[in-house]
Amino acid sequence: MKSHLLLKNRIREFRQAKGMTQTDLAKAADTTQNTISSIETGQYSPTAYLSGLICIALGCKWEECFYYVEEEDGKKSKKGK
Repeated sequence: MKSHLLLKNRIREFRQAKGMTQTDLAKAADTTQNTISSIETGQYSPTAYLSGLICIALGCKWEECFYYVEEEDGKKSKKGK
C-alpha cells in the first residue's frame, strides 16, 4: 500500500477567530490574498517560511494551524493532530 502525506490547515478558523480577512492576513504575512485563499482550500502548500509568517500573524504555533493527513488507497487519517 502506498501512502501520501497531505498538508492540511486550520488557517480559516484562526483567521476568522481574530476577525481578519484573507487580505488582512496576506498583508501581515507579506503575500497575496490569492495565495492565502489557495492555502486555505488546499490548492497550494506554503513554504516553511510562509507558513511560519502566517502562524506569527495569527498568533499560533505551527502545529496548531497545520497538520498532515495520511492518504492510503483513497482513505484518509489525520496525523499530528
